Amino acid sequence: MKADVVPLIVAALVFFSSLVSLKLGLSVAIIEILFGAAAAHFGLKAEDWMIYVANFGGIILTFLAGTEIDARLLREKFKETFLIGFLSFLLPFIVVFLFTYYIAHWSNRASLIAGTALSTTSLAVVYSVLVETGLSKTHVGKMLMAATFITDIGTALVLSVLFVKPTIYTLVFVLASVAIIFFADRFSRRIFRHPLLKNKVIEPEIKYKFLLLIAFMSFANLGEGHAILPAFVLGLLMSKQFHDASESAVIRNRLKTVAYAFITPVFFIVGGARVSLSMITASMGLFAVLFGLKILSKFGGVYFLAKKFIPHGSMYTTLLMSTGLTFGTIASLFGLNSGLIDRAQYSVLVGVVIASAVVPTFIAQKWFLPVHSEDIIETNREGRLDETPAVVPQALS
Repeated sequence: MKADVVPLIVAALVFFSSLVSLKLGLSVAIIEILFGAAAAHFGLKAEDWMIYVANFGGIILTFLAGTEIDARLLREKFKETFLIGFLSFLLPFIVVFLFTYYIAHWSNRASLIAGTALSTTSLAVVYSVLVETGLSKTHVGKMLMAATFITDIGTALVLSVLFVKPTIYTLVFVLASVAIIFFADRFSRRIFRHPLLKNKVIEPEIKYKFLLLIAFMSFANLGEGHAILPAFVLGLLMSKQFHDASESAVIRNRLKTVAYAFITPVFFIVGGARVSLSMITASMGLFAVLFGLKILSKFGGVYFLAKKFIPHGSMYTTLLMSTGLTFGTIASLFGLNSGLIDRAQYSVLVGVVIASAVVPTFIAQKWFLPVHSEDIIETNREGRLDETPAVVPQALS
């Protein structure tokens, strides 16, 4: 396929994904992933510019997810979200590792890569779905995003401790991330409220956010790390500004518009294009078993706690926490590039990751989407968060 045709094809996939999503009533992220996988089967290859835009899209989604977190709810519900998120990571990691090492006879380090890749929950998928369904500002949505963050922290720590060899550049990445977060936390409010920047069509505030996120990516590449964690922390610290100031909220909505128009669709399309359908077909039995293990172990780690702590959205929470994409693909790609897994193992793992982004999301949206109202979270006179029984599972026709 000629390189000059690729942008046209990608633009067409982005547009038609939106139409199909509206027609079927499904998350556009699912459609974009499926379109990406189909396009790759017919010869579309992700070019360098697509990979960079996709990586940037994942960082933007992570940052935006951080801005949606209610810091007060996170503090008040830390035990609940930590337990759900930690078991969501730990149980799949152990189950997949034991299966691939003792049953599939993968090497020790390849099995660790498999356990890491399939223990993840995709913050990007979870956030996109919650925004599209209007659940991001509800109790269910905020608890879900907080628990997802805990899961991905576990994945990031395991990937760093077990496989990444720290260098002086790793330290540079960490120090630079801390410095950027400190600067942004102290001075972003002043930048957003500066009279010269208000209501400008050139959108300097959005460009400022892009600068911060691209700086994270640049230092992450230098230190052989990933910018997801600092991007989420930055979003989390800035969430108070977005909730407290209407001007900042407007800026966030503009950023969503810019990101969802093209940047994040490329992220999902490239994610789907990473799958080799022929290699998955050749290992269909292993693919099916690993997919089943991921889903069942996620169910065991999440559902019973979610039923206790998020009773009006327990199955929805369990299904969305079974999704994978960003970190799962990163862990698999790291294993391939490091020679810890081969191409066939990589394709199976990424195939499972992509399938877990599509199947649980489809089921959650089709049959377990909570019905929500504006009073799901209320602030009473004492300033505490009260839950109301306004969320009930309802099948969608």
